[in-house]
Amino acid sequence: MPKIIIPNYKQDLYVKQLFPPGWHSFETLWVMCESRRETFVYCLVYYPPAIGKQSLYAGHIDQGIDWVTDHYPATIITVCGDLNVFEMALYCAISNEIPERPCISAISGNVFERRLLEKYIAENGTDPVTGETLSEDQLIDIKVSQPIKPKPPSATSIPAILKMLQDEYDVMMLHSFTMRQQLQTTRQELSHALYQHDAACRVIARLTKEVTAAREALAVLKPQAGVVAATQPLQVQPQRPVAQTGDQPQGMTEEIIQILGDKASHLTAERKKRGKKIPDALTSAETIRKFSQVASHSGLHSASAPGILALDIQQADTSKILTGGVDKNAVVFNKDSEQMVAMLKGHSKKVTHAVYHFTDDVAFTASPDATIRVWSVPNQSCSQIIRCHEKPVTGLSLHATGDYLLSCSEDQHWAFSEIRSGRVISRVSEGEQELRCAQFHPDGLIFGTGTADSMIKIWDLKEASNVATFPGHSGAVCAIAFSENGYYLASAADDAQVKLWDLRKLKNFKTIMLDENYEVNSLCFDQSGTYLGVAGFDVRVYLCKQWNELAILTDHSALATGVRFGANSSFICSSSMDRTLKIYS
Repeated sequence: MPKIIIPNYKQDLYVKQLFPPGWHSFETLWVMCESRRETFVYCLVYYPPAIGKQSLYAGHIDQGIDWVTDHYPATIITVCGDLNVFEMALYCAISNEIPERPCISAISGNVFERRLLEKYIAENGTDPVTGETLSEDQLIDIKVSQPIKPKPPSATSIPAILKMLQDEYDVMMLHSFTMRQQLQTTRQELSHALYQHDAACRVIARLTKEVTAAREALAVLKPQAGVVAATQPLQVQPQRPVAQTGDQPQGMTEEIIQILGDKASHLTAERKKRGKKIPDALTSAETIRKFSQVASHSGLHSASAPGILALDIQQADTSKILTGGVDKNAVVFNKDSEQMVAMLKGHSKKVTHAVYHFTDDVAFTASPDATIRVWSVPNQSCSQIIRCHEKPVTGLSLHATGDYLLSCSEDQHWAFSEIRSGRVISRVSEGEQELRCAQFHPDGLIFGTGTADSMIKIWDLKEASNVATFPGHSGAVCAIAFSENGYYLASAADDAQVKLWDLRKLKNFKTIMLDENYEVNSLCFDQSGTYLGVAGFDVRVYLCKQWNELAILTDHSALATGVRFGANSSFICSSSMDRTLKIYS
């Protein structure tokens, strides 16, 4: 009988079941020799009565387990130590082959292939060796490593080996062919899925574009019910061909001079009456420091040509806001009702300047198409077209009387025109430099212009003459603004500076240094002359006299193009190339 290693934790069960009565056993420390190393292991030795204990005991001291099992094959040794020190050599008592799942019969103690023994028990119900009754519950599994079966006898010759290799090659080729078919099917499925994904993305993009267009159309059509006519609109004569650039201006009449003088005297008297007292309802500087965005409107102008270039507010009703866009349209928007009041269409190029009449529902726009248009807001129609320039109009300002317009152009001329008739009263050449901006003084008797050669010029309106020049900027002057008190002039150029000028002393008394390469597009004082707004890379608010920075509003995602103050500076609005009109309070 070959030697058997039995797991320790099942030792007692195997002792009772494997060995018939009369067998003897003894415990010992046995020498195990493996890889030239000697190790003492604790063993249980079972032997039949025919073998004496003394011979076993004497033999193991010098020779160890191998010597005993070789000389006494009927001996069974249970090693209660490392279970991996011996290899098993078990053979099935039925097939006489190495079993894949060896097991021991508790009746006869023989080793069997479990599959064959279970089939035998199912047919006969007895042990194959002893013939005694045996059930599957009495079978004991033996844990061994997976044996490697030897090659069959048919593979011992060269032809048989070649045939076996050919069969294996055929199987491998068939498997490779199947894998290629599966790969091709997977590629086709992936290609179809990618096509469906691409088609879905195209549909989503088209639907998104249609939704955007529908929202724009809705923003244009929905507010039309909110159009409210002004109580006393400015009476504008029907449009007629007037004041072409080749026509001779009619000149300043005594009547016009008298009107301008009377208005200036009236405004000066009111200003002296008010004195230097700040209005009680004026928003405090601390409140403005806390201003943040409260509304943003992006549907006023077309998304296909994004960008708002011009901004103005009606002084009598600061809820009415006028904007001009890259889409060649001007829009009147009511901030309180959040509705579009009018859409003004007519320019052939983008609207770069927009002015709202102080009291009437009349709007004025200018464009690089070299025209100035006068609009009736309630009717959404153009009532006059003033053609007084040959090149793009770069500046537009409304006189304090509300009856005259000042404009300047790249054609190096400024023009003074009457609104009602559309006729050009004065048209004066500045010289050889392009004019970039123009603004009336609050009294209306003088005005300022900014030139491409960084000069600011003050003009006498009645005499049409240059009375003062302010040098100091190092770039083209892009924006100017007069303070309401009539003492200060703010200017900005392409040099990232805002300069403050004292009109009484005719000198620069303060320069606000902005960030490097900061681009200023708009300057605006509030109606009390207390705050100054600057629009460029962001929107900034400064406190006049101290010229401290109160707030920086960075909500626009593109260049800010306009800034205006509401009544008593209760809110600030700004426009931008990101197509939005934003309200801060």
